[in-house]
Amino acid sequence: MRTKFLTLISIAGLSLTACVERKPKNDIPDVWQDTLTYQFKTINAKADDCAGKPDSACTTIKFRYPAFDNQPLLNDTVVTGLSTLLDRQKGIAGLQRLSWQFLQDYKDFKKQNPKSPAFFELNSKVDVIRQDSSLLNLEYNGYQFTGGAHGMTIVRYLNWDVAGKKKILLSDIFRPGYEDELNKIAEQIFRKQENLSETASLANNYFFKDAKFSLNQNFLITPVGITFLYNQYEIKPYAAGRTTLEIPYEKIKTLLKQGTVTARYN
Repeated sequence: MRTKFLTLISIAGLSLTACVERKPKNDIPDVWQDTLTYQFKTINAKADDCAGKPDSACTTIKFRYPAFDNQPLLNDTVVTGLSTLLDRQKGIAGLQRLSWQFLQDYKDFKKQNPKSPAFFELNSKVDVIRQDSSLLNLEYNGYQFTGGAHGMTIVRYLNWDVAGKKKILLSDIFRPGYEDELNKIAEQIFRKQENLSETASLANNYFFKDAKFSLNQNFLITPVGITFLYNQYEIKPYAAGRTTLEIPYEKIKTLLKQGTVTARYN
């Protein structure tokens, strides 16, 4: 794999180093043959007091994401999603501003706690899970630590309509009025997965609004079904980790629209 280093990026006295990682060419065609070409870009930054310290012992920032050739709308969506993954308010201005602000927050922390050995970490990436002529699946994975008992990890998915050049919403693949029936099917799977009876209350151990099960909008379109993912703190305590819910097409085939990106699987 060839790596090409780009120009040093300066941000308000802080330096970010970006590089491009070339995606290897696949000469063997198959059903998942790539149709979009891309390069991985990385951005790295360190706090001023990192001199002589390994990355594992000082405040660092790391971003890694694919940049697709001749796909400006997709690239804007990727970068915006990455920068706002962990903190939408701070990230809405972009990766460079987010990086500067994160290092500034660390400086402020050190001024207030000069003897503290703590350091911060911001590490987020976007991976290409699968792509073909109609569908691109991306996974965002972010980790942030700014002190306290533990850090925060977020995983989100992006399903991209390659031909339509847009993000795919649930309403794009399901028939109108699908919500109640889809939630009903998903709840049955959820209760079985959690070893809950049909009448067991969700009030005590879960964070669903009004103690009623509901799906979120964090989903992945796969060859076997639709996978929904709940992040830490979303429906369970932090210690319970993430919760994944897989709904096979055979259970929801009557709810799906015809002629969408799921047609080849259903």
